[in-house]
Amino acid sequence: MSAAEPVNLKDITVTLVGAGNMGGAMLRGWLSGGMPASNINVLDPSPHPDMKSYLDRVGIAVRDNAETLLASGVLILAVKPQIMDAVLPTVKSLAGENTVAVSVAAGKTLSSISEPLGNPATVRAMPNTPALVQRGITVACPNDKVSQTQRANVDLLLKSTGSVEWVEDEALIDAVTAVSGSGPAYIFHLAECMAEAGKVAGLPDALALKLARETVSGAGELLRQSDDDPATLRQNVTSPGGTTAAALDVLMGDGAMKKLFEKAILAAKKRSEELS
Repeated sequence: MSAAEPVNLKDITVTLVGAGNMGGAMLRGWLSGGMPASNINVLDPSPHPDMKSYLDRVGIAVRDNAETLLASGVLILAVKPQIMDAVLPTVKSLAGENTVAVSVAAGKTLSSISEPLGNPATVRAMPNTPALVQRGITVACPNDKVSQTQRANVDLLLKSTGSVEWVEDEALIDAVTAVSGSGPAYIFHLAECMAEAGKVAGLPDALALKLARETVSGAGELLRQSDDDPATLRQNVTSPGGTTAAALDVLMGDGAMKKLFEKAILAAKKRSEELS
């Protein structure tokens, strides 16, 4: 199914259920992209004071129940997976005939979202935490009721926090969760390990942490901007017999790091399947 030409953000109406980190990041992206505040409803019984203050400044009222709201074109469900089952029946009235529901909760399947809402058009989306700085990547999977126009609208909304990819096979979302959904934690741990190793090598704590932080973020930006694949970039910085080669002999010897990551990714994928 190919996406229709995206409409303007000004033409989309949204009800956001849950104004936490991810929901708040999306909302800020919509507003900065030109969506009028009047197009957005927010439903959250206990928003964080900082978010409540922000919403007050931009002129968006926060409702604590769905009774006073009408259905919008898009219903974004940005609540924690642990409370999703309890929330869905309370917002069923917001899933109108022409509404597409979008869940960004990990581990919640299309059917588990759609059925309590009366089986509307539904999209399951898996974002990651760099969305908080508009550098995330989200993978989305639609059910068979999602029209091309609805898909285009959802695509435009999700792009407020970074890149978007679509898959038609929902089973792939477990692998997506393992790679990109959980992936930022792997990178943060890499930075932790580099900093700790730097201290062991004799660097002051603050300098070791700064070097690790800037190296990881800088290498990530180079990877994003370069047309070269990761293997080529690695080779470009590795002189035969040099210091980088000595370190890579340890990391790559007998496929050590590759095997470790395969084991980690498969463990995360298995856990995602169990949660689903």
